Amino acid sequence: MTKIVVVDNHGQFTHLEGRALRDLGVDTEIVDNDTPPEDVDADGVVLSGGPDMDRVGKSADYLEADVPVLGICLGMQLIAAELGGSVGSGEYGGYADVTVDIVDDDDPLTGSLHPETRVWASHADEVTELPEGFELTGQSDVCDVEAMSDTDRDLYGVQWHPEVAHTEEGEEIFENFLAICESR
Repeated sequence: MTKIVVVDNHGQFTHLEGRALRDLGVDTEIVDNDTPPEDVDADGVVLSGGPDMDRVGKSADYLEADVPVLGICLGMQLIAAELGGSVGSGEYGGYADVTVDIVDDDDPLTGSLHPETRVWASHADEVTELPEGFELTGQSDVCDVEAMSDTDRDLYGVQWHPEVAHTEEGEEIFENFLAICESR
């Protein structure tokens, strides 16, 4: 059975990420972000959202764990910042319902979504420049980088929260991530 570890970056929706994965029949464990990757055994890692980069603990260490990684909101920003991209304050701030344009229909994480999908996202901070090796896979009128992927390293990120009911195709994001993990 596939096992996914959710690294808790003190986000308000972390428990919902774990729940969404368990509802798909996945062995899921939520661990504190001070847990070193060598202390967990997983087929994939979700870096949860959270309030700020100052509280991410050892989350960046999971980027070297040789398993697929999905960064959600702050988790995506962490991936970008650690790998040479840029993160800045968003123009629109807090949580809102946003329409995301999926711009790469071949992407294993987002490519199966409708060309326009409604999501629930925070834009207090956002990725402003992609790290080397990443492709833009989603954008909106609110944010230039709503989703990104580096398929060579199996690193993925979404600015939005697939785990909340307001996101129309959130379950599909988790299903696609599981397929990525299971294909290795």
